[in-house]
Amino acid sequence: MIIKITDESNFIKEEDLKKYADYAQKLADLVFDADKGYIDISMRHLVSDSYATLTYVTKDDIKDLNMRTRDIDSVTDVLSYPMLEMYEGKLETELDPSEFEFDENGNRVLNMGDILVCPEVAYEHADEYGHSNEREIAFLIAHSLLHLVGYDHIEERDEKKMRALQRSLMEEIGLAISEDDSEITDHKDEKVDLIAYPAGSICKHVGYVALLGRPNVGKSSLINYITGMKVAIVSHKPQTTRTNIRSIYNTDDAQIIFTDTPGVHKPGSRLGEIMVSNSFYSAKNADAVLLIADGRFKTLGEVELDLIRRCKENNKKVILAVNKSDEISKESLLPLIQAYAKEYDFKEIIPISAKTGDNVDLLLEKLAELLPEGPRMFDSEFMTDQTEREIAKELIREQLLHYTNQEIPHGATVEIETFEEKYKNDSKDEYDREMVIIKAAVICERNSHKGIIIGKNGAMIKRIGTSARMQIERMLGCKVYLDLFVKVREDWKNSEILLKDYGYQSEGDEKDGI
Repeated sequence: MIIKITDESNFIKEEDLKKYADYAQKLADLVFDADKGYIDISMRHLVSDSYATLTYVTKDDIKDLNMRTRDIDSVTDVLSYPMLEMYEGKLETELDPSEFEFDENGNRVLNMGDILVCPEVAYEHADEYGHSNEREIAFLIAHSLLHLVGYDHIEERDEKKMRALQRSLMEEIGLAISEDDSEITDHKDEKVDLIAYPAGSICKHVGYVALLGRPNVGKSSLINYITGMKVAIVSHKPQTTRTNIRSIYNTDDAQIIFTDTPGVHKPGSRLGEIMVSNSFYSAKNADAVLLIADGRFKTLGEVELDLIRRCKENNKKVILAVNKSDEISKESLLPLIQAYAKEYDFKEIIPISAKTGDNVDLLLEKLAELLPEGPRMFDSEFMTDQTEREIAKELIREQLLHYTNQEIPHGATVEIETFEEKYKNDSKDEYDREMVIIKAAVICERNSHKGIIIGKNGAMIKRIGTSARMQIERMLGCKVYLDLFVKVREDWKNSEILLKDYGYQSEGDEKDGI
């Protein structure tokens, strides 16, 4: 077992790099020695010719990767990405020959995964905890190596086991850690106390708010920030959202049902027509409209002017949120706000940042004021009307968009074929699951696209699947077995039958929109 190390941080002294490399290799030798008990004896012949990568990165790099792969917009100390489907040192599925790589000498090798450490954050933590930098770096490597072979800390039992293994590893290399030092930070969002108000109970402000705006303006990012969970996928590519996704925001006296609509654009396919039609239909039937504009633009675009015209014709109550205010000065925003104010009598114009949450509380307060009194539409525990199956589909599609970059921009979708839940023997409710088995097809338009999605020796689809599985596990709170494969369906975006099969259809009469 070899650890391939790269330093992209330019933060670590040369002599420390060598020291950390020794610890990394010692830890890898321990974890991948079947006689030590960290991996199953059946793995012995597989890991003898294997490797993992360890890359030291900057704060900006790890923050960017944390956002792109985990939808967490913050700096962290370490990220790990396993390449194999493993659970507590054992393979969960048989290895396919395509999962092996070949080194420069033509020998067959196995990639166990990637570890990224931010030394700047690690050093800060070492100082905070009162121990050495080398101890902190070694602990992060030990923690990540255990992740690569299938150990985790989602459940309490798993967390206890992983702590014990970490302590054992650190003792083996002469850097024993105490109970306090071995705390595992799993970066879960803070839990918000649920408000127990059932559907049907009278509420001071309740209603539907449609989000409108051009593609990639930040609608999905705002929805995810408000709900505190990932219900809409985020990508830098336009038209990421394809269906109207409802998300629910609750307070003691308000329930706002947001509809995150596909970005309004000039459609180039039947799918595009359905997306735009559904956006307008959602807006017409909403109690209020939240128009989101990009604050970095100096003038109103044709898309914004057209949306304003439609809202004006339908006499809609509209609040304008000027997004990405964290990226520009207040002085730069003022001319744009004045230009919008001339076009429409907005109820409010509020600069916000969907990324940092700046002014979002004020925005929610003003939106609630526009809604009438009435019965709650959903129990207050609900954050979305999307099923777990639907969210899993979107999380897979998000990773597909991320990893295939511009090569397969929007010619692909995902179809969940099976979503099978395995329950624990002593399960007490429907959420007490041991594992969820998902079989999903990536649908593309051309055979050439299929080759790109699969990648050389299956590397691309494996990377997509691994990242998507981690996201889905975080959403479901249990282990997930994800089986991904690729189907070619030529011109599916213009086939009414296939569009309906894949969940894309008009929500109302296409002429009945704003």
